[in-house]
Amino acid sequence: MAVVQSASTYVPARSRWSQQRIAPWVFVAPGLLFFTVYVIYPIGQSFLIGFSDWDGFSDPVRIGLGNYAELFDDDRFWTAIWNNVLWLVLFLLALPIGLAIALFLNQNVFGIRLIKSLFFFPFVISQVVVGLVFAWFYDPNNGLLNEVLALFSLGPTAILSDENAVTYGIIAAGLWPQVAYCMILYLTGLNSVDPEQIEAARLDGARGLKLLWFVVLPQLRPATFIALVVTMIGALRSFDLVQVMTDGGPFGQSLVLGLFMYHSALFEYRMGYGAAIATMLFLIMSVFIAYFLWRMVRTERAAN
Repeated sequence: MAVVQSASTYVPARSRWSQQRIAPWVFVAPGLLFFTVYVIYPIGQSFLIGFSDWDGFSDPVRIGLGNYAELFDDDRFWTAIWNNVLWLVLFLLALPIGLAIALFLNQNVFGIRLIKSLFFFPFVISQVVVGLVFAWFYDPNNGLLNEVLALFSLGPTAILSDENAVTYGIIAAGLWPQVAYCMILYLTGLNSVDPEQIEAARLDGARGLKLLWFVVLPQLRPATFIALVVTMIGALRSFDLVQVMTDGGPFGQSLVLGLFMYHSALFEYRMGYGAAIATMLFLIMSVFIAYFLWRMVRTERAAN
């Protein structure tokens, strides 16, 4: 009976090899299906709509590169590009600030959990709430910022109405939760730092910034990579804070690509023009993402 059971359960090596190759695709197939339907297909459809003049109701009219030609002659597009560059550059401040806070919080002292919770708080609240809070903070009449400026005999300033300062004010609001996110990533990374390497470096005389630069930061490279990519994507797709705080004003000076696309498609009823803006934003984000993925793969290969 044992021999018969063994013979009945015997699976040829070729069949087992086929099952091992097919099984992963069976589990991945549902995810690939949803990703194709809800991500790949809309991206392709948006790309095609960018070549047409369409108001969202009537039949689209193919106009080739007409939307893109108009886009490059539109001053609003270049204002949005410049503001997105400002977002991209200044948003990177979240990494060193988040790292500094994480290093401060990575210690066992009385009350440190409460302090961590306070620093973690901005990350869990909605971006809309952040925008409303900072809109009140910048209020020239009753805002906390101008109350502080009054202590130094400085006059009230309406940041959100100042063409030269409005984008910087919104970016400062966006940095508040982004710093909290980077702090969380670095706190998680610090928990995996090898204490033996720290002790060995201290025995060799490494202290302060030298210890941080040559011992700690190399072990935080995965956390830094994730923080960098997520921060850059967040800067490029900025929309909700700008929409809540200024809606692109004053005079369109705080406009970003995401909000420009939103206004063009849903307020001007120019779906093709909005799709062209979305395509440009997608291409810009793809370049940055591809570059950092290439850097990551090259670093991993060099490490191995």
